[in-house]
Amino acid sequence: MTTDLSAVVLVCSLKKSPAASSSEKLGREVLEELKGHGVAGGDVIRVVDHDVRFGVSADEGDGDAWPGIREKVLAADVLVLATPIWMGLPSAVCKMVLERLDNEIAETDDEGRPILFGKVAVVAVVGNEDGAHNTGAELFGTLSAIGYTIPAEGKTYWVGEAMQGTDYNDLDPAPEKTVGTTKTAARNAAHLAGMLKSTNYPAS
Repeated sequence: MTTDLSAVVLVCSLKKSPAASSSEKLGREVLEELKGHGVAGGDVIRVVDHDVRFGVSADEGDGDAWPGIREKVLAADVLVLATPIWMGLPSAVCKMVLERLDNEIAETDDEGRPILFGKVAVVAVVGNEDGAHNTGAELFGTLSAIGYTIPAEGKTYWVGEAMQGTDYNDLDPAPEKTVGTTKTAARNAAHLAGMLKSTNYPAS
């Protein structure tokens, strides 16, 4: 099995850098765990730091920053999609990213497969309210529909108590349960990505 693998983290925080982001913290922790399983360190991209336009094409023109991000996403074997929970749902930034990725359904490789076949997606979710499982289910459904493969237990998350102000970014050390789910998600993602890179899905 190949270990020549790479990853990219798309952080869907609503906060621009240099503001602290719990989503980015958890996304980076997944990336660090992936490194221990043969996945080279990749880019961590906070989407709101870039002028990404709304739309469903590869390039919305007029200075759209998505084409540069898309290039890194397509080059990576593992996508880590990190989002906060807002009103029990993934952030608007996360939904915009999924809308932009929708374009890839129509793009195929030389053998007629959608270009995201053979790539793996992991989800990282943080929030101060319930909704992690619902958010993961929503993201997994869309990611699978556009061609990504989801590993077993491919989600890591942390949610704080309702109606209080502690963020994941404030926790040191990270909770043991979240650390465990991060390790499992990364280990399974790296294993699956290696298998798919060695033997991709059958061509149409």
